[in-house]
Amino acid sequence: MGRFDGMTVLITGATGGLGSGAAKAFAAEGARLVLSDLDEPALKDFAAMFDTETATLAGNIADETLSEDLVTLAVEKFGRLDIAVNNAGIVHSFVRLPQVTPDEARRVIEVDLLGVFYAMKHQIPQMERQFKDCGKGGVIVNVASVAGLSGAPKLSVYAAAKHGVVGLTKSAAAEYASKGLRINAVCPAHTRTAMVDGFVRSTGAPQADALAELTRGVPMKRVAEVEEIIAGLLFLADPANSFMTGHALALDGGIGAI
Repeated sequence: MGRFDGMTVLITGATGGLGSGAAKAFAAEGARLVLSDLDEPALKDFAAMFDTETATLAGNIADETLSEDLVTLAVEKFGRLDIAVNNAGIVHSFVRLPQVTPDEARRVIEVDLLGVFYAMKHQIPQMERQFKDCGKGGVIVNVASVAGLSGAPKLSVYAAAKHGVVGLTKSAAAEYASKGLRINAVCPAHTRTAMVDGFVRSTGAPQADALAELTRGVPMKRVAEVEEIIAGLLFLADPANSFMTGHALALDGGIGAI
């Protein structure tokens, strides 16, 4: 029996590197999946890979209606929502603060911060109702970033949004700690996903040189692998980890130690 056998897990940004890794890991541990992403064809193709029960709903996480509809879908399809992984996010150009355009800044805040707010706004009441009905609430894991724990030169607005995600996480965790909910955040450093690949390509430098520049401040001198971040995410979601809430788990290759 898997750690998440029979549980319903909602994942946003499900076709990206961390989202897809999370979906595969939860499915392997027995979970039923509710998956969302902006790209509907890619989402349907991805969902078709699973033997486990799966429901999908494409949409823009910056639109509050999507978050409401995802919770409704989880309850209608599977009867409850046990775990929500709020992962959908974007990044702006790797430039100094004055060079970030207003449109780009607004979009990052809408997706990375308000998207998580909308998700939690609709996930929390459902989980609280479950706790009142049967004594079993739920778990929320927000995907923040090491950029949400300190400054991030040339990623200023992204860092501001991720600081906001950590703030939402801690605030909601305190509000609902006695109401059957655990709410935590995972804060990865640069991870080998499409986002990092895009940065490497944008530099025009050889891959090794670009990655060396990207990880110059990382004591381990490398980017994280998706599987390493997913291991931390599953730790936060694990029912056995029942006394941790309001925590921002840094998976940063030692950045926070210096």
